Amino acid sequence: MWFDDQAEQAVKFYTSIFKNSKVGRILRYDEEAAKVSESGRPVGSVLTIEFEIAGQKFVALNGGPQFKFNESISFVVNCETQPEVDYFWEKLTADGGEESACGWLKDKFGVSWQVTPTVLIDMLHDEDPKKAESAMKAMLQMKKIDIKTLKDAYAGK
Repeated sequence: MWFDDQAEQAVKFYTSIFKNSKVGRILRYDEEAAKVSESGRPVGSVLTIEFEIAGQKFVALNGGPQFKFNESISFVVNCETQPEVDYFWEKLTADGGEESACGWLKDKFGVSWQVTPTVLIDMLHDEDPKKAESAMKAMLQMKKIDIKTLKDAYAGK
């Protein structure tokens, strides 16, 4: 994950939100790396920081401003309950994150996330096209996904 200079802050943010997460090894800019850094990173600052969320390993890099996150890549947070949806939505949109449509959001670092109730995926794959369509129609009206509203639409209420 390419950050301008916020890799360490982002890793602390993500590992504070997700259970079963941890910070790994940190590599710092030495004199040679700092010399060739296009972003002018100071010696001793974080170059890369490894971290893990729910068994998935990541590396965050302070590489400078030349690349930005966009919606072409997003991380999915599968949730079993509405309190889980609410928790991740609140945490990931905190401090400048942005809500989007259909369970999508951007966190304060510009990383896109999909906070998705697993029941929604089941509904959308239902063999009854009318039920699946009703769930899809309801979901398209939402920012944060509301499971009760989905279930009502799916049931034809």
